[in-house]
Amino acid sequence: MTPLRIVFLGSDAIALPLLDWLAGEGSAQATLAAVFTQPDRPAGRGQKVEANAIKRWALVRNLPVIQPEKLAEAERTRLAELGADVALVMAYGHILRDDFIATPRLGTLNLHASLLPAYRGASPIQTAIASGERETGVTLMRIVKKLDAGPVADAERVAIAPRDTAAEVEAKLAAACVPLLARALPKLVRGELVFGEQNHAAAGYCRRLEKADGALDFAATAAVLAARINGLFPWPGCTVEIAGESIKLGLAEAVATPGPAAVPSAEACNIIRYKPSFVPGEVLGADEAGLRVATGEGGLRLLRLQRPGGRMLAAPEFLRGFQVAPGTVLPSHPMRPLTGPAPFR
Repeated sequence: MTPLRIVFLGSDAIALPLLDWLAGEGSAQATLAAVFTQPDRPAGRGQKVEANAIKRWALVRNLPVIQPEKLAEAERTRLAELGADVALVMAYGHILRDDFIATPRLGTLNLHASLLPAYRGASPIQTAIASGERETGVTLMRIVKKLDAGPVADAERVAIAPRDTAAEVEAKLAAACVPLLARALPKLVRGELVFGEQNHAAAGYCRRLEKADGALDFAATAAVLAARINGLFPWPGCTVEIAGESIKLGLAEAVATPGPAAVPSAEACNIIRYKPSFVPGEVLGADEAGLRVATGEGGLRLLRLQRPGGRMLAAPEFLRGFQVAPGTVLPSHPMRPLTGPAPFR
């Protein structure tokens, strides 16, 4: 088949495995004509203006890079001049105009990092994990004006393991884009790629995350807290206040809370305290894997922690340099909902 001429629109490193495939093994199916991406932005602690990962990838391969602050008529004209058969979008960050969407011969397709209609919106990866899902995926869809509501052609599913953070799941989803597009492109060329309407009645929405979403309410269940900690790592990251310091949490799991019927050894008494009930947020002590904390239901084991300005450490290493006494009660704060039945403003 004659390779499709693709213009890619994206600004996040999640698309790099897909771009590598398009430039390599997938080049028999598609040729990249240009890349649209966000303008260079301040990044890192020093807030130095830097190119994003997509632009850096494109420049190495001498591809044209277009970086508008917004998509106007000039960008639509440029897209037409590039002779794109299809525009492919993933994590771009700009709203597309109807005339821009309609410009490529075969239309404009989007890769969305959830199994639609679930988790339409800005934070599908983090919110799926934080909501306790054990599966997510990448969906290939047509773009329409309504948020992530376009008809769907196909999806590639990935598992969410109990200790997966957003970083691990993002890597799985990035890899999942490759087989999804490898299946879809030949069908698109032959006119056999079928798009079906989503079940809009079952749609759920997630919002853009903020630093304040890292707050934890220890009256919630351990399962809910562990999912939220893992889902919001590395950003915005959940934190707890211990001895006047804001400690960032990198990984957690739900465990059984010691009950009053247990009879520990004298050595164990120095590690885990046993009493009839525990206050939510109360530090129970440390075991070989992490710092254990009481919750509204079950125990929470904190597996990775980080002091301000320090490195993220496994709990045993962290606790060698930062002691947390059993009986310490970690303060609770309200946790804002991450999902809703309608798009967030």
